[in-house]
Amino acid sequence: MSKIFKRSTKAGLPPGSLIHIGEMKEERVRFTIFDYDEDHFSETEMKTVEECFHSKDKNTVSWVNIDGIHQVDVIEKIGTHFGLNTLVLEDILNTDQHPKLEDFENYIYVVMKMLSFDEAVNKITTEQVSFILAPKLVLSFQERIGDTFDPVRERLRTSKGRIRKMDADYLAYALIDSIVDNYFIILEKIGDKIDFIEEELVTDPTPDTLQMIHELKREMITLKRSIWPLREIISRLGVMGSPLIMESTNAYLKDVHDHIIHIIDTIETYKEMLSGMLDIYLSSLSNKMNEVMKVLTLVATIFIPLTFIAGVYGMNFQHMPELAWKWGYPVVWIIMISVSMSMVLYFKRMKWL
Repeated sequence: MSKIFKRSTKAGLPPGSLIHIGEMKEERVRFTIFDYDEDHFSETEMKTVEECFHSKDKNTVSWVNIDGIHQVDVIEKIGTHFGLNTLVLEDILNTDQHPKLEDFENYIYVVMKMLSFDEAVNKITTEQVSFILAPKLVLSFQERIGDTFDPVRERLRTSKGRIRKMDADYLAYALIDSIVDNYFIILEKIGDKIDFIEEELVTDPTPDTLQMIHELKREMITLKRSIWPLREIISRLGVMGSPLIMESTNAYLKDVHDHIIHIIDTIETYKEMLSGMLDIYLSSLSNKMNEVMKVLTLVATIFIPLTFIAGVYGMNFQHMPELAWKWGYPVVWIIMISVSMSMVLYFKRMKWL
């Protein structure tokens, strides 16, 4: 689930003030550089940010991946070297950003949410990813180590497909597509949860069922906030006419756009299903309560005449003829049992039991 972090530390500061907003981490920032063209490929992990500035070959495409944005000085050095606007650096450090796209003169800035399913807690986790697309260069900024980009790395290492024959815009597309493809995996997990809840609603709904429905509804809100803006972002990427995006890449961006529309439709369908499940759960509770009240009412109805008979003969007036009669006690029992049985048979005949 996404979190809203406090921004009070930035109150009153001028625009472009570099302050990290997000979960504080202690591990060091990791820098990984992929340099490639059709015939050559290298993958290097750097220990310092300064090493990244001297490793790029101008004739190759470079992907610089930064795992960890909690060290403000590191992000500031990267921004200074690559000529990034301080407002962009401010957005990179703020992990509470909505997905968005900004077109600058020499580069394009894209913010996305990378979602993953944590099997340990059975919930969705959210991480912000920022991309800078420049000539022959893609910068990616992640909050922590671990992502959905392994298929892209494998294609680069093995030269599968056309990725090493294409420019940096195709690499940016491949990374975006990897994030979007992972959304389908998240939706499959949610679909399995919904199927499980549906079975529980039919058989034996419990308060835990209601809690699962509410948790899923919150997760759907997170998905909508993370994915809905991407429809416009990807659409703009394909029609913005930037020299950084080749005409050949637009067809692939349209394919990603179609995937996002499909994902959004699925999210809306799941939201409607969850709302329907909530109504079913409340109806089920009402039906259970009605059944309990029905049983209690029938039991009370059976005992009303018995209580009346017991009350009459419990008054102990001196001149009650049945009190001195030898067969009075068993006859009263026979009458009470007969009345009870008659009422039970009548209720069964009316299908109330």
